[in-house]
Amino acid sequence: MEQDQQQAPTQALLPGRRSILVRLVCKRGLRPALLDVLNAYTDNLGEEPGTEMFVVSLDPENDTTVWLYEIFRDEEAEIAHRESDGFAALMRAERPLLDGPPAVLRMDPLRISMQEAVLVEDWSF
Repeated sequence: MEQDQQQAPTQALLPGRRSILVRLVCKRGLRPALLDVLNAYTDNLGEEPGTEMFVVSLDPENDTTVWLYEIFRDEEAEIAHRESDGFAALMRAERPLLDGPPAVLRMDPLRISMQEAVLVEDWSF
């Protein structure tokens, strides 16, 4: 389907959901190691069914910064995330890589709009 003929994005309200935006600043030269740790954690998110979205983003302006955006089904899912074995392992593995504690901004998401093409692209790697 051509770019200009795409369908309207899927829209959803997100009542009761919780989200966080996390800024991780790593020690100079250690962002690849931090990404390895985050990717290993992300590969096992199936163990946290209440973690509905986990996005890892690179800061294009700063090669020591990684941003995480996470959406949880509800408050209980957010608590379960923080109490999971995988999260504990993530915290242990990332601690020596970071140049200070993570900065966390908690939010209550209201709405999402997403192009369905994102879900059907070939994301094999």
